[in-house]
Parts: sequence; structure tokens; C-alpha cells
Amino acid sequence: MFNSLSGTITGKFPNTVYLENNGIEWELFVPDSALDALPAVGQSAKIYTWLLHREDSMKIFGFSSVSERRLFLDLLKVDGVGAKGAVKILSNISGVQLAAALDEGNLAALEKIPGIGKKTAGKMLLALKGKLSIDDSTAVRTVKSSAYSDVVDSLVNMGYDKKNCETVIEELSANLACDEEFKAKDRQGKEELLFKRALVALAR
Repeated sequence: MFNSLSGTITGKFPNTVYLENNGIEWELFVPDSALDALPAVGQSAKIYTWLLHREDSMKIFGFSSVSERRLFLDLLKVDGVGAKGAVKILSNISGVQLAAALDEGNLAALEKIPGIGKKTAGKMLLALKGKLSIDDSTAVRTVKSSAYSDVVDSLVNMGYDKKNCETVIEELSANLACDEEFKAKDRQGKEELLFKRALVALAR
């Protein structure tokens, strides 16, 4: 079993990263937390891995840190979650927020995570309350401008100041957080809309 892969990031997509290593391009399935924390396309990165091997398929999951991978493996202990479910959870709540919700017995907070119903939230509470080992490296994602780092990078590549771009994207994403049409879009759709609105805002 390999612990990590190092190489050049050749692509970043929703829940997917491509990493080239010695002429081989690996497809890694990642939570948004890792997607946001990893370097931009074209830069070097070390990605910690976990292999899911089944009779008819093989997938490699990637993480930006050992702590993030450990949290993913903890979530796999919950009956009914599975690898895809764990990725979805980590894409929508930080490790610190998850640990706090579990320690407080906050079922309402757990049920707000997309794909987690009351039954699964209860199982998570029973299996993981007081058992998660969280450090600062797992708190890599909250729903703010960092969730749209690719949009920020695209704007910076056009010559805009990074700090201004981050401020604009954070304000726009906060304003759109309750917009039903925006919430219904997939990640690419959200990024395209934010990019267009950011261009207008930055041009003022």
C-alpha cells in the first residue's frame, strides 16, 4: 500500500485532481477540503492517498494532509457512510466544525450536511462522539472565498490583486448563499457565475 504520491498537478475538477508522476497521470478522488488546500494546476504537490479496491473497480482517494485522511478513515467507521459519503461530508464541513457538532451532540448541525439524514447523523454521533483527533490542518474549509480558490486564481491570472479578488468572491458567495438558483447549480456552474459577477465588481 502506498502512503502518498508526489508530482505536478495537471488538473483540478470537482472532487477530482490529476497528478502527473514520472510520466503517469493519476486520477485522485478528493474532498473539496483537499481541492482547496492543494496548490494550483502546474505546481508540485504531495497528496496522501487511500486505495479503494473492489472486484470490479479501483479508486484512489487523495488528501492534503495525514490528518485529513485520518478523519476520512474515521468517517468510514460509520455504518452507511462509505467512501463517497465521507468525501461529501468533508466537502461540506471542516474537521473542527464536525468534531464540535459531535462532541456537543448537535444532531441538527449534522443533519444539515448534504446527504446526511437523521438516521445517519445518529449513527455518526454514536460511532464518533469524543473520538475524533482534530488539529488545525483539518480545518481547511469553510464555505467562503477559499471554497472558490480556482475562481480567485483565474482572476489573479488576469492581473487583478489577489486580496481584492478574495474579498469580492467572499462577499459574492456570502450574498448568494441563500439564493436557491445558485444553490441548485453544480460546482462548475457556481464558479462560472461567481467569475462573471466578480469581473463586473472588480471593474467598478
